[in-house]
Amino acid sequence: MARSERLLELIQVLRRHRRPVSGAVLAEALGVSLRTVYRDIRSLIAQGASIDGEAGVGFVLRPGFMLPPLMFSEEELEALVLGSRFIARRADRRLADAAHNALAKIAAVLPADLRDSIDANGLLVAPGRKLAPDAIDLAPIRSAMRAEHKLVLDYADPKGRRTSRTVWPIAIGFFDDMRMLAAWCELRQDFRHFRTDRIATLTETSQRYPRGRRALMREWRAREGIPEH
Repeated sequence: MARSERLLELIQVLRRHRRPVSGAVLAEALGVSLRTVYRDIRSLIAQGASIDGEAGVGFVLRPGFMLPPLMFSEEELEALVLGSRFIARRADRRLADAAHNALAKIAAVLPADLRDSIDANGLLVAPGRKLAPDAIDLAPIRSAMRAEHKLVLDYADPKGRRTSRTVWPIAIGFFDDMRMLAAWCELRQDFRHFRTDRIATLTETSQRYPRGRRALMREWRAREGIPEH
């Protein structure tokens, strides 16, 4: 592995750990000596990486550190292109436009050969079943999840019967033929799943729900048997 690739991989390993990780663990992950890990960490810090810690204690990458897009590998770029193409088919229009814009920003600062590889990418998303149309814009749901705000839904069951639900949104699932909102439902006092094409209207509120979304997400994942990654 070239040194530049090893430094990039070291950053990626650090990003996967939220708590300090020992030099021995980093050395094993990279397949190099402990001395090499310490030397590489010093080099990254000298180049501006926000790494805290010391030998014998462990190292952690501070939140907010950004890698220059030109450091993406070809496979990482392929993953980004494929992801943006999937989003274009399965997500709402705003999210699809955001994916295309993000990819364009990355391409603008890439070396010419890598920029050309984006245009020539041969990974395609196959057409799926027809997606059920939504009556609402999904952007407010994503905004409410980020702010941990409650939403009020006018929701119809499979027989068309409508109820008003106050929910704590935690996730949106994108399937071949529909999109699904996972949320805590105050009416049912439990987690529930709401097809977005059955949400007639949606009202945003400024009320924060009493539990953090990450904790709710962990509980919901455990309940549904969904792995963390």
